[in-house]
Amino acid sequence: MPKRGSSPSPELRTRVRTAAIAAIVVLGLTWLGGAWFALLVLVAALLMAREWVDIAHDGDVGQFILHAVAGVSALLAASFLGTGSGGIMVLALLLVVMLAWLASIVLRAQTWRGFTLHHVLGPLYLAGSAFALVALRLGQPEHCGLHAILLLFAIIWSADTLAYFTGRALGGPKLAPRISPNKTISGLLGAIGGGALGAWLFGLAAGWPAVPLALLGAVLGGAGQMGDLFESALKRRFGVKDSGTILPGHGGVLDRVDALVAAAMLALAWGMLITGSVQNAACGVLLWSQKA
Repeated sequence: MPKRGSSPSPELRTRVRTAAIAAIVVLGLTWLGGAWFALLVLVAALLMAREWVDIAHDGDVGQFILHAVAGVSALLAASFLGTGSGGIMVLALLLVVMLAWLASIVLRAQTWRGFTLHHVLGPLYLAGSAFALVALRLGQPEHCGLHAILLLFAIIWSADTLAYFTGRALGGPKLAPRISPNKTISGLLGAIGGGALGAWLFGLAAGWPAVPLALLGAVLGGAGQMGDLFESALKRRFGVKDSGTILPGHGGVLDRVDALVAAAMLALAWGMLITGSVQNAACGVLLWSQKA
């Protein structure tokens, strides 16, 4: 009698179950938008701050407060920008981000334990991540914000999937063996192709120009892999396998959003270049600047 195929491992089942639950929650709050999406990013930013400080600063409470202040202040600044009001408040909040960053550097210097790039960049990384995600989702008009974030999800989820399977199937030269021994150049090419495919299918489904979106998807898919490498460098530098344990089978929040936030920051910059403003950057991401 033919042998029956082996059933999925418990670890794989856990990963799939966690991913499905997380996707439902994330997509639901993204669809609702407004304060609901801001709440989602707030929780993620606080968890990211906790994980970053646990890794790079040995869980120092003062550093956690400063990292959290930077992330939350950037989130609030993006929220005000999304409403098209509060210019002075936005500047004040961005000033708080810079002060939290400088205070983090001073606090680290007082420990006399030296600096690495990850000690310096933590607050700015968290602030940039929160600002980019909220600024895109709350962009005006509202439909641009929703579609821009959903496009990002399509790009990064497709890129991560194809990077994983391409890397396993083809193998080949390592991409950055000193940072992440398992990543290959074939996996990077899979991510670029996956990002292009996800954006192309998204464009076709929405009736938008699919080819320009596919080009953007390829760039953002590659950027996501660079974000993944950046977070891998943090873990490798401090001898940590996962950033946390809050997501069974996946690790921490930093492990799951590293590619997304890197792509979001680049997408926001691209949208601002196209439209000339933060408020309309989401439409620029969609290449809708003439239609929105």
